[in-house]
Amino acid sequence: MRVIGLTGGIGSGKSTVARLFAEQGVPVIDTDEIAHALSAPPSPALAQIAQAFGPEFLSEDGSLDRVRMRQHVYAEPTAKKKLEAIFHPQIKDTAIQMLDALPEQTPYAILAVPLLFETGNYNQIIDRSLIVDCSIELQIARVQARNGLSQHEIEAIIASQCPRKARIELADDIILNETTLAHLQSTVSALHQRYQD
Repeated sequence: MRVIGLTGGIGSGKSTVARLFAEQGVPVIDTDEIAHALSAPPSPALAQIAQAFGPEFLSEDGSLDRVRMRQHVYAEPTAKKKLEAIFHPQIKDTAIQMLDALPEQTPYAILAVPLLFETGNYNQIIDRSLIVDCSIELQIARVQARNGLSQHEIEAIIASQCPRKARIELADDIILNETTLAHLQSTVSALHQRYQD
């Protein structure tokens, strides 16, 4: 089975592309979804969070206070490394377990990893990398419409990610997501045919 690593900057349209592959019947394993599951109790990661950062970073229901943590991580660079050291190994282990559980005859699976190039954690797992790309202006507009974050907050997130030019150079395949959903669907369909061969 081939594993296609799907990535792209915030607001590029990774989730939409992942959904379009899933609609074609392709197994999609999303490390963001795994991270969300690990952020909710019961999760061994939460006890480590409370120990490393303090109990104030957990909400009343025992889940991760994502807003507080995001603000802390972008204000304090060492906090990001500490958080990643807790989450990344557990996310990777879960992703591998999910891939291993897929039927043997599966032609390929999509492994969606927002920080695919930044971490380098998945280099031994993926066979090809696929990036979803768009202009930075479009990224900012989409994230503002979706999350209501300020332009400053979005720019800080973009600055913390792999630069667009470097991402394009590292990619095996690129989807340019700057026009219509119909165009995106036809691009995904074409790649789906290719990845099955």
